[in-house]
Amino acid sequence: MRSRLALGSLALALATAGCADNTPAPIPRTTQPTDAPSQPTPTEEPGNDGQSGGSDGGGEPATGGDREPRAVGTLVDLLEVPWGVDFLPDGAAVVTERMTGRVLQVTADGTLSRLGAITSAVPQGEAGLLGVAVSPDFDTDRTLFFYVTTGTDNRVVRAELNGSRLGEPSVVLDGIPAGFIHDGGRIAFGPDGHLYVTTGETGDPALAQDPDSLAGKILRITPDGEPAPGNPDPGSPVWSLGHRNVQGLAWDDEGRLWASEFGDSTWDELNLVEKGGNYGWPEVEGRGGQKQFIDPQLVWPVEQASPSGLSYADGHLWMAGLRGQRLWRITVTAAGKAARPTAFFTEDYGRLRTVATAPDGLLWVTTSNQDGRGEPTPADDRIIQVRP
Repeated sequence: MRSRLALGSLALALATAGCADNTPAPIPRTTQPTDAPSQPTPTEEPGNDGQSGGSDGGGEPATGGDREPRAVGTLVDLLEVPWGVDFLPDGAAVVTERMTGRVLQVTADGTLSRLGAITSAVPQGEAGLLGVAVSPDFDTDRTLFFYVTTGTDNRVVRAELNGSRLGEPSVVLDGIPAGFIHDGGRIAFGPDGHLYVTTGETGDPALAQDPDSLAGKILRITPDGEPAPGNPDPGSPVWSLGHRNVQGLAWDDEGRLWASEFGDSTWDELNLVEKGGNYGWPEVEGRGGQKQFIDPQLVWPVEQASPSGLSYADGHLWMAGLRGQRLWRITVTAAGKAARPTAFFTEDYGRLRTVATAPDGLLWVTTSNQDGRGEPTPADDRIIQVRP
């Protein structure tokens, strides 16, 4: 592992020869970007089509003293489709690899070690070992939670970290429909201490509106896998429904839950998630203006986003774009509205999968160029540190 890391670092050093700092090298391109420069980007008022936000050019710069984020260095490289990132109490992160099933530890100084593997993971398409969440009581229970695609379903499992070795996983919640695409996979503990789990509709849109299916939902469960107290239906883990494929969750300073969601062919979404809310898929993509569904706060053309990871830092949401190959910064107003989406690093590092806020305030941004849809460099995949 360390030799792979050293070789990757050498490759990156050669790629950045002549640079005065450790700023990550952009991915070499053989074609020019097809869209306009993506910053600054104002929030647009809804037009006749009922959509808003996400335009890529023109307008005035964002106001309010927002500084431009800066990539300060590559933390680790030569990873294989890193997917989940969450932080231990000591500041190190647990990182999952979708294709290999490996569970890694990465320290703040870039030291990489292998904790173990989830051997039940069956990678295919968009599936495999996906999200990770560190128990809020980790200091006493030493427990990590994972979202994994097996040969029969998607499920949440947990395992104890014994020293530097991962113990045998046990099932927390199973029976989540699995597919070649749209498996969701992000898990995170909320401020209430319960585990939130995002699921996709696996390419079967009707499942998103089926209250008896766990597909196309955001679930809320206890650490033991039971429906969390206060759920809309006390006997169900479902917190919200009508989702196509949510892969990003974040809470702001006021405890509001935000989710980033893949659209189909027109609009990707940023949603403010409400208890029992129905977000419309497949009846609506983007803003529909129908009373029975909750409209997204912001939308983007799919070529500008295809969002996965979402995090909150410095008064903003930060959303990673896969097809969009950029990092979106979104202001959260005092009234709890999403505003002024601004894109950074457009096509500099390829597909961006996950963004996580480290204890020191830096963002850890993972690339996803080895997933079969990107243009990897010899150093990919990487974790890049960004100062917000």
